[in-house]
Amino acid sequence: MNNSDTKATLSFSDGSPAIELPVYKGTVGPDVIDIRTLYGSTGKFTYDPGFLSTASCNSAITYIDGDKGELLYRGYPIEQLAVKCDFMETCYLLLNGELPNAEQKKKFDETVISHTMLHEQMQFFYRGFRRDAHPMSVLVGTVGALASFYHDSLDITDPHHREVSAIRLIAKMPTLVAMAYKYSIGQPFVYPRNNLSYSANFMRMMFANPCEEYKVNEVLVRALDRILLLHADHEQNASTSTVRLAGSSGANPFACIAAGIACLWGPAHGGANEAALNMLKEIGSVDRIPEFLAKVKDKNSGIKLMGFGHRVYKNFDPRAKLMRETCHEVLEELGLHDEPLFKLAMALEKVATEDEYFVSRKLYPNVDFYSGIVQSALGIPVSLFTGIFAMARTIGWIAQWNEMISDPEQKIGRPRQLFIGATPRDVPPISER
Repeated sequence: MNNSDTKATLSFSDGSPAIELPVYKGTVGPDVIDIRTLYGSTGKFTYDPGFLSTASCNSAITYIDGDKGELLYRGYPIEQLAVKCDFMETCYLLLNGELPNAEQKKKFDETVISHTMLHEQMQFFYRGFRRDAHPMSVLVGTVGALASFYHDSLDITDPHHREVSAIRLIAKMPTLVAMAYKYSIGQPFVYPRNNLSYSANFMRMMFANPCEEYKVNEVLVRALDRILLLHADHEQNASTSTVRLAGSSGANPFACIAAGIACLWGPAHGGANEAALNMLKEIGSVDRIPEFLAKVKDKNSGIKLMGFGHRVYKNFDPRAKLMRETCHEVLEELGLHDEPLFKLAMALEKVATEDEYFVSRKLYPNVDFYSGIVQSALGIPVSLFTGIFAMARTIGWIAQWNEMISDPEQKIGRPRQLFIGATPRDVPPISER
C-alpha cells in the first residue's frame, strides 16, 4: 500500500493525546482510515459490530456501489458481462484480472472440462449420508473431503498448486452438487461429458438417467449460465469473509471453500431465493396478495416481503433486471406463464412495484426473487437452491482466497472485542458458592 499524504486526526475528550492516522484512497469508492497503529498508540480498539464500517482487506476483484446500483467484476459492469460473456469467461476474468481472448478461452474451457470427474472413491463417501440429508450439509462434507483425494495441490505457497486447486474446485463443484441431488432422489450418479459446456454438463448430470437420452435445451442452459454469472462474486460478504478468515490461518483451499459453503448455508445469506419461493407458496393465490402485503406493512406481524430490497443496494439490484429477462425467457420456453405459482410471482411483482409503501422504501425485486422462480421452472428443487449458489460463488471465493494468499500485508485474522463480562475475582471454596 502506498504512503498517504492525507491524515485523519483522532482526538479524545478525556485529555489523551490526539493521534494522526493515514487515509488511503481506492480507485473508486470511500476512502479508508488506517487504524492498524491505533491500539499500540492509544491502547484502544474500534467497535464495529458486523464490520459495517470496516475494510478488512484491499482487493481488486469486485466493486459494489449500493447507492448507484452498480456491480463491477474487475471493472466490467455486470450488465455487460451478462450479455456479452458466459460463466467460464467470467471465471477466467475473476481469476486472472482480464477477459480471455479466443485462444485463452478455449484453453481455459478445456482445462476446466478435463477436471470435472471426481475420484471414484468419492461416490462411496456419499453413501455415508442419509438420503434426506440437506444438500448443503453434504456439500460441506464432500468439498472439505476433496483435500483427502487431491492432496497433491495443497501447498498454498506454490502458485502452481493454487492454480490447480482453483481449477479443480471450479470444475468439480457441478459434479458434487449434481451427485448430492441424485443421491437424495435415489437415482444413479451421472458422469460428466467433456463435449458439453459447463452449464449444459451440469444440467445433464442433474436430469439425465440411464433410461433415455438427455436433450440439451439451449434456452435453459443459458438461463443457468446467467444465474451462475450473476452470483459469481459479491465483494466482502459473509461467506467470502469466512473464506478469507479461514485462509488467513494457512488452511488448504478445499477447507476454506467448505467453510464458505457452511456460512452460505445460513438463511440470512444464501437462502434468500429459497425464502422468496417459500413465501410465494405461503401466499398461495393471486387473490391473497393484498392480505399478505397488509401483513407485511404491519410492523408487529413479523412478516417480511422476501426477495425485495437488498442490504447493499439502496436503489435497485443491477442483477435483478438481467434475471427478470431470463425469468421470462424460461417461462416462455416452457409455457409456464399461466402456471399458478409463476402467475402469482408475476402478479406480486406488479403489485409491489406499484405500491407507494414499497416504492418509497426502495424495496424493489432483487436477483433472488427471480432466480428462485427460474430455478424452480428448471426443475431444481428448493433444497438445492443454495447449492447452486455455492457452485456459482466458488469462483469468487477461490479468486478472493488466491488474492489474499498473494497479499504481502495479509496476517491471520484476529478480531478483538469490547469485553463486558466479570472483572478479575478469586475462586471461592465450594462451600461458599
